[in-house]
Amino acid sequence: MTDLEREQHHRRIDAEIVKLFAETSKPNAETAKLTSANRLYLLVVGSGSTLAIAAFATLFL
Repeated sequence: MTDLEREQHHRRIDAEIVKLFAETSKPNAETAKLTSANRLYLLVVGSGSTLAIAAFATLFL
């Protein structure tokens, strides 16, 4: 393998790496969005449960 062939091979590999990074950026962004939505869901469920317990305690105690 000559130096020129080796250099071309390295450039092809570098181009594939850049392509893979570009392809994975969108799924990573979607994952981050779902993670934040999941945290908000837990916050809403927790606050709703707390309010339900407070309402129950106010009515029956």
